[in-house]
Amino acid sequence: MRGGLVTIGTVAALLAAMGLTVLGLGAADNAVASYDASSWLWSTTRGELARVNGVTARVDTRMEVPGGRRHQMQVAQTDRLLILRDLKTGQVSSLDLATLQITATTPTAPGLGVSVALHEDAAFVVDAVQGIVRQLDPRALTPVGEPVRYPPGIAGGTFDGAGKLWIAVPSEGTVSAVTAAELPETPGDAPPAGLSPKRVETYDVAEPAHELVVSTLDEGVAVLDRTSASLVTVVGGQTQRAALTMTAPGYLPTRTSGQQVPVTVPGERSVHVVRDSREVKRFTVPGDGVRLSPAVAWAGRFYCADETTGTVYAFDAEGQLVQTVKGAGRPGPVELEVRENHLFINPPDSSTAQVVDDRNQVREVDKYANDVLGGDPPPVAPPPPPPKKPKVSKPGAPKSVTAAAGDASARVSWQAAASNGAEITRYVVEGAGQTRQVGANQRSLEVTGLTNGETYTFSVHAVNAKGEGPARRSNPVVPTAEVPDPPASVTAEARPDGTVRVSWPEADGQGNKIAKYAVTATSAGASAPAGESAKTELVVAAGQLEYGTQYAFTVTAVSEKGAGSKASPVSNTVVPFTAPKAPGELRASTVADQPGTVAVQWSPAVDNGRPVTKYVVEAAGKSVEVTDVRATVGGLGNGQNVTVKVKAVNEAGAGPEASTTARTVAEPRITVTGSSADATSVTVTFTVDAGGGRATCTAATGGKTASGSCSSLRVTGLTPGTAYTVTLTASNAAGKGTASRAQTTDPVYGIATCKNGPDGDLRTYCDKDVPGRNGNEIFEVTRQDNDRQAGWVPDGRRLRTYCKAKGEEVDAWIYNNNKKSTWWIQVEYKGKTYIPWAWLNLEGGDDLDVLPTC
Repeated sequence: MRGGLVTIGTVAALLAAMGLTVLGLGAADNAVASYDASSWLWSTTRGELARVNGVTARVDTRMEVPGGRRHQMQVAQTDRLLILRDLKTGQVSSLDLATLQITATTPTAPGLGVSVALHEDAAFVVDAVQGIVRQLDPRALTPVGEPVRYPPGIAGGTFDGAGKLWIAVPSEGTVSAVTAAELPETPGDAPPAGLSPKRVETYDVAEPAHELVVSTLDEGVAVLDRTSASLVTVVGGQTQRAALTMTAPGYLPTRTSGQQVPVTVPGERSVHVVRDSREVKRFTVPGDGVRLSPAVAWAGRFYCADETTGTVYAFDAEGQLVQTVKGAGRPGPVELEVRENHLFINPPDSSTAQVVDDRNQVREVDKYANDVLGGDPPPVAPPPPPPKKPKVSKPGAPKSVTAAAGDASARVSWQAAASNGAEITRYVVEGAGQTRQVGANQRSLEVTGLTNGETYTFSVHAVNAKGEGPARRSNPVVPTAEVPDPPASVTAEARPDGTVRVSWPEADGQGNKIAKYAVTATSAGASAPAGESAKTELVVAAGQLEYGTQYAFTVTAVSEKGAGSKASPVSNTVVPFTAPKAPGELRASTVADQPGTVAVQWSPAVDNGRPVTKYVVEAAGKSVEVTDVRATVGGLGNGQNVTVKVKAVNEAGAGPEASTTARTVAEPRITVTGSSADATSVTVTFTVDAGGGRATCTAATGGKTASGSCSSLRVTGLTPGTAYTVTLTASNAAGKGTASRAQTTDPVYGIATCKNGPDGDLRTYCDKDVPGRNGNEIFEVTRQDNDRQAGWVPDGRRLRTYCKAKGEEVDAWIYNNNKKSTWWIQVEYKGKTYIPWAWLNLEGGDDLDVLPTC
């Protein structure tokens, strides 16, 4: 063991810096990062990172991120550095893997819209909403030089294998590369003057306002133009375009290894493979539904995950299915990443992952192996039945198609059309002798080259896999040089009720009255109209924008003559939010070993844009608050049917409650089903309603007790022929239940035995009662007293017995197998009298112990 590198001081410093808990699972050197084909995998349920060794397919180090449980986490990593971004809180943290210490943290806006990128010692934060690409020193997370600025709503933001960061600008139809500035020697120091990241290459890859998706290559970039159904690759400064046969929107992995680029089309459940400038292969992914993650190329195969089932399908170079990896076996996201000459398959919501080596061998990884954390995740609910396939038809007409005139231009915008079961691939804008295609997530277009003073109208229609939908026409506009100024600034505020308030100062109409303002919402790679207002504010309705996604806004002023200004400066970024949804899959059950208590479990509530800070659980007037997805509520009384309600709380307040019913453990109830007896025991059969608890049972009578089974109990050591009342008691956490049963033990009989001898007087000894002694004489006392003789019985007489008593010794000699004893048996003969045991053979084996002592 190299040892000594992970110390108590190191861990203490780590905890002080950020609160990450390091869980070394073996030798101390396992906590030291080096090149070992490893990758850090995130587990959402546990809120922890596991470093998985690709060679051994084992976890060697785990780190808990306090406050990160059930948070989505973006993980960017190299051999030396690990950068985390918590999508729920926006916090970015840098971890030095050589020391396992947090070196710095910095805040960003929460939600989708900001991403981090890492390559060797270069780190960037990409604010896709604002269009700002900022280099950070990964050791201190401090800015390096000035940021690279783009128009709002950019896409991409990942490194290629050569260390270039690629950014797509849908509003321009371009993609460009950014190179990092050299870092200062001391972390956090300012770089030399003028040293900043630079935009070094820019390429036209699409028409403006097309919808673009980016995947970086070993050297260069692939850009999917969803609007024109084509893939453009930029390698070595050369661009190549390949037309695709897809009829629905496609997706790319963030990074593609090798020369073939897979384009996944979930709406078709197909993968299109592009090499050089043409589509070389298309194959179908088994199954139903549209939840496919982008296929990844690795080691001569293509791997595609079905997030409905957690299954990963592997296809060879010819598109033939060659392997099926079960994966998580449950619905949820699946991350596929090629790293360190291995493919890592990680479902963040699952306890298991898989590693695929370069020979396509798959091994499973237990991310919770050697677990030292408390509390298992909630039981996995069975996957829901597949949704019914919707009826698919051509899209509907776009809503609210409006146009505003500019100087020799017009801006056309519209609300989304109904997709009618097939995702919209593009919009088509026609007018002024032009036909333009616009990305499905853009929904606005600047039409230039118009003539001032002429009247124009425009029509817009949507296209999906079924074809073109009906068009809707805009209002007529007349371009003019007399356009108003845009508002000088815009401010946005996300409010707890789910609305977003956008406000701005009044614009200068340049001699014309401002009739209205048009507001556009921009998110990562997308832009769409948010609404219009005659005032200097617009309240965007709750639910119109996606909760948990970052948005910024621009505003154009429209004069009474219909002339529109240019767009205002972009607003601050906001993340719409509201109270959480109701928790799902609520289950409540009896706690068997605790009186008046129920156990409650549920699946996490959809947080609606802000982290859930707690859950409130209520039952029968009792309330508890927890941060996990399970709780127990006590003090409810025994045997009570209670309604259990659970609601989630976030920054916006409490959301709607989910409810179910449960019953607390009740006192047991016993039902006697029968009884039986022999001479010395009573057996009672019964059933027990344990009241939801775990019952223990006893039976008692005559000072004797039996315990054990709660279906049948036998009390032994009783007196034969005696009436007993057996009391049954069942006990559980709530108390006791009793029942009784009367049962008489069987009497014991004996056979008076005196067998004549073989000859002489012996042959008649047992025939009758004669003066003097002979067999089978019965006395009132336990001695052979002639004055107290009660009588005589012949051989074979059956007598009921009661008990035994010590007395005169009697020897039956040859007449009863030489039986000799001082014991006498009390029998039923002219009342209760005594016969020597020597002359009475008890039925059932002549066992004297069955009789009590008189």
